[in-house]
Amino acid sequence: MHDTGDWLDEREDRVWSAFFEMQVLFWRRLAQQLQQDTGLSEPDLAILTALVRAPEGQLRAYELSDVTQFEKSRLHHHLTRMARRGLVTRESCPESSRASVIAVTPEGRAAITDAAPKRAAHIRQWLIDPLDAGQLDTLAEISEAMRDRLLAAGPPPGARRADCADGSPD
Repeated sequence: MHDTGDWLDEREDRVWSAFFEMQVLFWRRLAQQLQQDTGLSEPDLAILTALVRAPEGQLRAYELSDVTQFEKSRLHHHLTRMARRGLVTRESCPESSRASVIAVTPEGRAAITDAAPKRAAHIRQWLIDPLDAGQLDTLAEISEAMRDRLLAAGPPPGARRADCADGSPD
């Protein structure tokens, strides 16, 4: 389909550069607006969203690492800060004292309920409104194709998963 040389050709470089710069600007803008309008960070929003969608509003810490893509230590510190702010609680896993279950608090539910319409407005402002219907459909198709390819490749090398019953800490 294309040359396998060491460098991107002009077209490939244009695609890559535009994609990369758009992603950086888009996520920086969304993160700044989220923090300014709600006091939540991107990881806060991702964690709270995952928790409110989970059965009984709780997940294992390692399941939240899938949401944030944080390493174990960084996730632990972030969850500790969220717990101090009253957004989540950390409890021992019933099947393993070395593992923890993270649960959303009423304050966390209130924060995500307040943030959701603001996030939707931000997404409309920077992603939906600038594109026409055909461009939105094309963007969805491209995004789905890329997502499917990445998921089909499996987890990155070195990724490890534990489960509550196996006694592995998270």
